[in-house]
Amino acid sequence: MKNRQCLECAIKLVGRRDQKFCSDYCRNSFNNRINEDANMVVRRINAILRKNRRILANLNPDGKRTVEGMLLAEEGFNFHYYTNVYSTRKGSSYVFCYDFGYIRLNNDQYMLVQKQDYVK
Repeated sequence: MKNRQCLECAIKLVGRRDQKFCSDYCRNSFNNRINEDANMVVRRINAILRKNRRILANLNPDGKRTVEGMLLAEEGFNFHYYTNVYSTRKGSSYVFCYDFGYIRLNNDQYMLVQKQDYVK
């Protein structure tokens, strides 16, 4: 019979034949180490999305407001990251970061909106 070892700490395994780890701690440590690079990318993107949402929420406490694009940029808003785009029947596109969004108007103006229940 082949000597089986924990993939994380190399302790001899006793028990099920398909067992790969000696404990939940070793299983979690192994998987966290393997997925570390992907997790860092996701964490970085989520931080940008949360910051964008926070900026939109702070600038739009009443649900609808028009602001200058420069104000969004000064606050640190990153226009490259958003969660979804909602297109209206008239052809307008609202860009959302979770439940807060915006639509670009003329002259570098942006109308900030909060997602309504009927917007999916």
